[in-house]
Amino acid sequence: MIIGILKEIKAEENRVCLTPAGAEVLVKGGHRVLVEQHAGAGSGFADPLYAAAGAELMTTPAAIYGQAEMIMHVKEPLPPEYELIREGQILFTYFHFAASEALTREMMARKAVCIAYETITDQRGALPLLTPMSEVAGRMAAQEAAKYLERSQGGRGILLGGVPGVAPAMVLVLGGGVVGTEAARIASGLGATVYLLDTSLPRLRHLAETMPKNCIPLMSSPATIRELARKADAVIGAVLLPGAKAPKLISRELLKTMKPGAVLVDVAIDQGGCFETSRPTTHDQPVFTVDGLLHYCVANMPGAVPLTSTLALTNATLPYAVLLADKGWQRAALDDPGIGLGVNMVAGQVTCQAVAVAFGLAYTPLGAVLAAGSET
Repeated sequence: MIIGILKEIKAEENRVCLTPAGAEVLVKGGHRVLVEQHAGAGSGFADPLYAAAGAELMTTPAAIYGQAEMIMHVKEPLPPEYELIREGQILFTYFHFAASEALTREMMARKAVCIAYETITDQRGALPLLTPMSEVAGRMAAQEAAKYLERSQGGRGILLGGVPGVAPAMVLVLGGGVVGTEAARIASGLGATVYLLDTSLPRLRHLAETMPKNCIPLMSSPATIRELARKADAVIGAVLLPGAKAPKLISRELLKTMKPGAVLVDVAIDQGGCFETSRPTTHDQPVFTVDGLLHYCVANMPGAVPLTSTLALTNATLPYAVLLADKGWQRAALDDPGIGLGVNMVAGQVTCQAVAVAFGLAYTPLGAVLAAGSET
């Protein structure tokens, strides 16, 4: 298979979807790897490293789209790329379709095979391609909360961990999955008092046994969120419904009751955000203020630490890229139902039910698509 590796064009996105070491694995497996010049520069991987790994360097995205059977990306395709996408071409990346109807309809029109990192599952039902970036984003969320609580950044002027004789900050984390757990772990490690909310009692039992003593896992409810949000110095939104829009857990009305200068970090912004007042921001303009509260809603948080993120991402995605390249997407999806769950769209048909529901679109089960393909 011919595999294309593109330079990311999203604002302040310095990650690349594949390291030179990953390219070498694919090349040694008998595949061609086309890498756009300078694709890895932001992560510290220069072009000669890809060339030494056996990849072919290309000067333009058009040259890669024109040849590659599978395009790998970190983030979703952007408008300058739309016209380059060919019918039947495999696009393997983070899509987060439920956050953008425009992107969803555009990819339907392109009739590509859209395989989303964020909805592939493993045998345990976990999300192996989302997990490494969730780990990065969760840890960063606590760091950003600490930073923007500084008065010079517009925050309340509170040190997250306090000092002897002065109370630490109170941090509310919504969601006890990977992002929330990592955010709570870092905030707790810095000395904050952390309330970690989730709706799964088994998960809360696990968190109670494994998290630091200054992290208090609680059952989430609207009443609990309202009570703790009013007391919080920082709120971290870390709720994930795979493939679907994030629920709005902090309303505009609730904002008016919170502490002036409190910080809201919405890690769920890729899926539409879990605060009613959230909107996507960028690394160069990461925050905005609503009712005196700072909102940090950067949609590609791990892009700020691209070397760490690229290495972690390749560790997770490379085995799946090898399977797709070796078997083709149809056989890979048939052999591994977890890969099948990653196939969000085929030939203009939406094969991820959560995406179809989000925009009132027709849903076609992947099994029906594969069966139809086997009959032709």
